[in-house]
Amino acid sequence: MASDEGPLTSAIVRLASRYGRYGYRRITALLRTEGWHVNHKRVERIWRREGLKVPTKQPKRGRLWLNDGSCIRLRPCWQNHVWAYDFVQARTHDGRAFRMLTVIDEFTRECLAIEVARRLRSDDVLHLLAHLFVQHGLPDHIRSDNGSEFTAKTVREWLARIGVKTLYIEPGSPWENGYNESFNGKLGDELLKGEIFYSLKEAKVLIEQWRHHYNTIRPHSALRYRPPAPEAIPYHRVDLSCALDGLQTDRRFRQAARSLN
Repeated sequence: MASDEGPLTSAIVRLASRYGRYGYRRITALLRTEGWHVNHKRVERIWRREGLKVPTKQPKRGRLWLNDGSCIRLRPCWQNHVWAYDFVQARTHDGRAFRMLTVIDEFTRECLAIEVARRLRSDDVLHLLAHLFVQHGLPDHIRSDNGSEFTAKTVREWLARIGVKTLYIEPGSPWENGYNESFNGKLGDELLKGEIFYSLKEAKVLIEQWRHHYNTIRPHSALRYRPPAPEAIPYHRVDLSCALDGLQTDRRFRQAARSLN
Protein backbone atom coordinates (compact mmCIF):
# COMPACT_ATOMS: atom_id res chain seq x y z
CA MET A 1 0.00 0.00 0.00
CA ALA A 2 1.32 3.46 -0.94
CA SER A 3 2.44 5.68 1.91
CA ASP A 4 -0.09 8.35 0.99
CA GLU A 5 -3.04 5.92 0.80
CA GLY A 6 -4.41 6.92 4.21
CA PRO A 7 -4.29 10.72 3.69
CA LEU A 8 -5.65 10.34 0.15
CA THR A 9 -8.54 8.20 1.38
CA SER A 10 -9.33 10.79 4.04
CA ALA A 11 -9.29 13.54 1.43
CA ILE A 12 -11.62 11.59 -0.87
CA VAL A 13 -14.07 10.83 1.94
CA ARG A 14 -13.96 14.48 3.07
CA LEU A 15 -14.75 15.79 -0.41
CA ALA A 16 -17.39 13.13 -1.05
CA SER A 17 -19.06 14.05 2.26
CA ARG A 18 -19.02 17.74 1.40
CA TYR A 19 -20.16 17.33 -2.21
CA GLY A 20 -22.53 14.41 -1.91
CA ARG A 21 -23.75 14.53 -5.51
CA TYR A 22 -20.29 14.51 -7.13
CA GLY A 23 -18.88 11.37 -8.74
CA TYR A 24 -15.27 10.21 -8.50
CA ARG A 25 -14.21 12.12 -11.64
CA ARG A 26 -15.23 15.48 -10.15
CA ILE A 27 -13.65 14.46 -6.86
CA THR A 28 -10.43 13.69 -8.81
CA ALA A 29 -10.51 17.19 -10.29
CA LEU A 30 -10.95 18.73 -6.84
CA LEU A 31 -8.08 16.63 -5.47
CA ARG A 32 -5.81 17.91 -8.22
CA THR A 33 -6.86 21.45 -7.36
CA GLU A 34 -5.73 20.74 -3.79
CA GLY A 35 -2.33 19.56 -5.06
CA TRP A 36 -2.75 15.78 -5.25
CA HIS A 37 -1.05 14.04 -8.20
CA VAL A 38 -3.55 11.24 -8.71
CA ASN A 39 -5.46 9.73 -11.62
CA HIS A 40 -9.16 8.94 -11.68
CA LYS A 41 -8.60 5.15 -11.71
CA ARG A 42 -6.94 5.23 -8.29
CA VAL A 43 -9.65 7.52 -6.95
CA GLU A 44 -12.31 5.19 -8.33
CA ARG A 45 -10.67 2.19 -6.63
CA ILE A 46 -10.64 3.93 -3.25
CA TRP A 47 -14.13 5.29 -3.91
CA ARG A 48 -15.58 1.82 -4.39
CA ARG A 49 -13.55 0.32 -1.55
CA GLU A 50 -14.96 2.89 0.85
CA GLY A 51 -18.49 2.18 -0.36
CA LEU A 52 -19.07 5.69 -1.70
CA LYS A 53 -22.10 6.02 -3.94
CA VAL A 54 -21.72 7.12 -7.55
CA PRO A 55 -24.66 9.37 -8.52
CA THR A 56 -27.02 7.88 -11.08
CA LYS A 57 -26.49 9.27 -14.57
CA GLN A 58 -29.36 11.21 -16.05
CA PRO A 59 -30.94 9.80 -19.24
CA LYS A 60 -29.84 11.23 -22.57
CA ARG A 61 -32.20 13.62 -24.28
CA GLY A 62 -32.70 13.90 -27.99
CA ARG A 63 -33.08 16.96 -30.19
CA LEU A 64 -35.94 17.96 -32.44
CA TRP A 65 -34.97 17.55 -36.09
CA LEU A 66 -36.76 18.95 -39.14
CA ASN A 67 -37.40 17.07 -42.38
CA ASP A 68 -34.53 18.88 -44.10
CA GLY A 69 -32.07 17.55 -41.51
CA SER A 70 -31.69 20.81 -39.61
CA CYS A 71 -32.08 21.08 -35.86
CA ILE A 72 -34.62 23.45 -34.34
CA ARG A 73 -32.43 24.09 -31.34
CA LEU A 74 -29.72 26.74 -31.83
CA ARG A 75 -26.44 25.46 -30.40
CA PRO A 76 -24.17 27.97 -28.62
CA CYS A 77 -20.86 28.47 -30.45
CA TRP A 78 -19.12 31.28 -28.57
CA GLN A 79 -19.38 33.28 -25.37
CA ASN A 80 -22.43 35.58 -25.33
CA HIS A 81 -23.87 33.70 -28.30
CA VAL A 82 -26.83 32.27 -26.38
CA TRP A 83 -27.95 33.02 -22.85
CA ALA A 84 -30.80 31.12 -21.19
CA TYR A 85 -32.99 31.99 -18.25
CA ASP A 86 -35.71 30.25 -16.30
CA PHE A 87 -37.52 30.23 -12.96
CA VAL A 88 -37.07 27.81 -10.05
CA GLN A 89 -39.30 27.68 -6.99
CA ALA A 90 -38.55 26.65 -3.41
CA ARG A 91 -39.86 27.35 0.09
CA THR A 92 -38.54 28.76 3.32
CA HIS A 93 -38.98 26.83 6.56
CA ASP A 94 -42.30 28.57 7.29
CA GLY A 95 -43.78 27.11 4.09
CA ARG A 96 -43.79 30.36 2.13
CA ALA A 97 -42.71 30.04 -1.49
CA PHE A 98 -39.96 32.05 -3.14
CA ARG A 99 -38.73 32.17 -6.71
CA MET A 100 -35.30 32.17 -8.30
CA LEU A 101 -34.50 33.54 -11.76
CA THR A 102 -31.39 31.77 -13.06
CA VAL A 103 -29.40 33.14 -16.00
CA ILE A 104 -26.59 31.19 -17.67
CA ASP A 105 -24.29 31.55 -20.65
CA GLU A 106 -24.87 28.32 -22.56
CA PHE A 107 -21.40 28.25 -24.13
CA THR A 108 -19.25 28.89 -21.05
CA ARG A 109 -21.78 27.25 -18.66
CA GLU A 110 -21.24 30.18 -16.29
CA CYS A 111 -24.17 31.12 -14.09
CA LEU A 112 -24.42 34.89 -14.57
CA ALA A 113 -27.01 35.48 -11.84
CA ILE A 114 -29.59 33.92 -9.55
CA GLU A 115 -32.19 36.51 -8.53
CA VAL A 116 -34.10 35.49 -5.39
CA ALA A 117 -37.39 37.05 -4.25
CA ARG A 118 -40.85 36.16 -3.04
CA ARG A 119 -42.29 37.37 -6.33
CA LEU A 120 -40.57 38.04 -9.65
CA ARG A 121 -42.33 39.80 -12.50
CA SER A 122 -41.45 41.09 -15.97
CA ASP A 123 -40.00 44.35 -14.64
CA ASP A 124 -37.70 42.30 -12.36
CA VAL A 125 -36.57 40.36 -15.43
CA LEU A 126 -35.84 43.65 -17.21
CA HIS A 127 -33.86 45.06 -14.31
CA LEU A 128 -31.72 41.93 -13.94
CA LEU A 129 -31.05 41.72 -17.68
CA ALA A 130 -30.10 45.40 -17.84
CA HIS A 131 -27.59 44.88 -15.03
CA LEU A 132 -26.12 41.78 -16.71
CA PHE A 133 -25.92 43.48 -20.12
CA VAL A 134 -23.92 46.33 -18.58
CA GLN A 135 -21.67 43.85 -16.76
CA HIS A 136 -21.10 41.24 -19.49
CA GLY A 137 -22.15 42.80 -22.78
CA LEU A 138 -25.11 41.92 -25.00
CA PRO A 139 -25.81 38.30 -25.98
CA ASP A 140 -26.82 37.52 -29.55
CA HIS A 141 -29.77 35.40 -28.39
CA ILE A 142 -31.59 34.70 -25.16
CA ARG A 143 -33.56 31.49 -24.68
CA SER A 144 -36.55 30.92 -22.41
CA ASP A 145 -39.89 29.21 -22.12
CA ASN A 146 -43.15 30.98 -22.87
CA GLY A 147 -43.81 32.25 -19.35
CA SER A 148 -45.58 35.60 -19.11
CA GLU A 149 -42.53 37.22 -17.50
CA PHE A 150 -40.47 36.43 -20.62
CA THR A 151 -43.08 37.07 -23.33
CA ALA A 152 -44.36 40.35 -21.90
CA LYS A 153 -44.59 43.05 -24.56
CA THR A 154 -42.22 45.36 -22.65
CA VAL A 155 -39.55 42.65 -22.46
CA ARG A 156 -39.84 41.65 -26.13
CA GLU A 157 -39.82 45.23 -27.40
CA TRP A 158 -36.84 46.25 -25.29
CA LEU A 159 -34.77 43.23 -26.31
CA ALA A 160 -35.60 43.86 -29.97
CA ARG A 161 -34.65 47.53 -29.61
CA ILE A 162 -31.16 46.73 -28.34
CA GLY A 163 -30.62 43.88 -30.84
CA VAL A 164 -31.00 40.77 -28.67
CA LYS A 165 -32.93 37.99 -30.45
CA THR A 166 -35.36 35.89 -28.40
CA LEU A 167 -35.65 32.10 -28.63
CA TYR A 168 -38.84 30.67 -27.14
CA ILE A 169 -39.10 26.91 -26.70
CA GLU A 170 -42.17 24.90 -27.63
CA PRO A 171 -44.72 24.66 -24.78
CA GLY A 172 -44.25 21.48 -22.77
CA SER A 173 -40.77 20.85 -24.21
CA PRO A 174 -38.30 21.70 -21.41
CA TRP A 175 -35.52 19.71 -23.12
CA GLU A 176 -35.31 22.50 -25.70
CA ASN A 177 -33.92 24.65 -22.89
CA GLY A 178 -31.60 21.84 -21.88
CA TYR A 179 -28.63 23.85 -20.60
CA ASN A 180 -30.78 25.81 -18.17
CA GLU A 181 -32.82 22.75 -17.18
CA SER A 182 -29.57 20.92 -16.42
CA PHE A 183 -28.27 23.83 -14.35
CA ASN A 184 -31.53 24.13 -12.41
CA GLY A 185 -31.36 20.40 -11.72
CA LYS A 186 -27.87 20.78 -10.24
CA LEU A 187 -29.05 23.73 -8.16
CA GLY A 188 -31.89 21.64 -6.76
CA ASP A 189 -29.87 18.47 -6.33
CA GLU A 190 -26.78 20.00 -4.74
CA LEU A 191 -28.33 22.80 -2.68
CA LEU A 192 -32.11 23.20 -2.50
CA LYS A 193 -32.87 19.59 -1.52
CA GLY A 194 -30.23 19.60 1.21
CA GLU A 195 -30.80 22.96 2.91
CA ILE A 196 -33.47 24.39 5.20
CA PHE A 197 -33.89 28.12 4.63
CA TYR A 198 -35.21 29.79 7.77
CA SER A 199 -35.60 33.16 6.06
CA LEU A 200 -35.50 34.68 2.60
CA LYS A 201 -32.27 36.50 3.49
CA GLU A 202 -30.61 33.21 4.45
CA ALA A 203 -31.75 31.71 1.14
CA LYS A 204 -30.24 34.63 -0.79
CA VAL A 205 -26.88 34.28 0.99
CA LEU A 206 -26.61 30.50 0.62
CA ILE A 207 -27.76 30.51 -3.01
CA GLU A 208 -25.26 33.21 -3.93
CA GLN A 209 -22.49 31.26 -2.15
CA TRP A 210 -23.44 28.17 -4.13
CA ARG A 211 -23.44 30.16 -7.40
CA HIS A 212 -19.92 31.40 -6.64
CA HIS A 213 -18.82 27.83 -5.88
CA TYR A 214 -20.44 26.57 -9.09
CA ASN A 215 -18.62 29.17 -11.19
CA THR A 216 -15.19 29.08 -9.58
CA ILE A 217 -14.66 25.67 -7.93
CA ARG A 218 -17.14 23.02 -9.08
CA PRO A 219 -15.59 20.89 -11.88
CA HIS A 220 -17.82 20.79 -14.98
CA SER A 221 -17.66 17.65 -17.10
CA ALA A 222 -18.33 19.56 -20.35
CA LEU A 223 -15.32 21.81 -19.63
CA ARG A 224 -12.88 18.91 -19.07
CA TYR A 225 -13.62 19.08 -15.35
CA ARG A 226 -12.73 22.72 -14.97
CA PRO A 227 -15.03 25.30 -13.37
CA PRO A 228 -16.84 27.70 -15.76
CA ALA A 229 -15.52 31.03 -14.48
CA PRO A 230 -11.85 30.62 -15.54
CA GLU A 231 -13.11 29.96 -19.07
CA ALA A 232 -14.96 33.28 -19.16
CA ILE A 233 -13.50 36.49 -20.60
CA PRO A 234 -14.21 39.75 -18.75
CA TYR A 235 -16.05 42.40 -20.74
CA HIS A 236 -15.71 46.16 -20.81
CA ARG A 237 -18.59 48.25 -19.60
CA VAL A 238 -21.04 49.14 -22.37
CA ASP A 239 -23.34 52.14 -22.63
CA LEU A 240 -26.99 51.14 -22.67
CA SER A 241 -28.36 54.50 -21.58
CA CYS A 242 -30.45 54.99 -24.72
CA ALA A 243 -32.05 51.57 -24.42
CA LEU A 244 -32.69 52.00 -20.73
CA ASP A 245 -34.15 55.48 -21.12
CA GLY A 246 -36.57 54.13 -23.72
CA LEU A 247 -38.17 51.58 -21.44
CA GLN A 248 -41.89 52.12 -20.90
CA THR A 249 -42.25 50.74 -17.38
CA ASP A 250 -42.92 51.90 -13.83
CA ARG A 251 -41.00 54.41 -11.72
CA ARG A 252 -39.30 51.71 -9.64
CA PHE A 253 -37.65 50.18 -12.69
CA ARG A 254 -36.72 53.60 -14.13
CA GLN A 255 -34.91 54.47 -10.89
CA ALA A 256 -33.16 51.11 -10.84
CA ALA A 257 -32.16 51.41 -14.50
CA ARG A 258 -30.68 54.90 -14.01
CA SER A 259 -28.66 53.64 -11.04
CA LEU A 260 -26.86 51.18 -13.33
CA ASN A 261 -25.13 53.96 -15.28
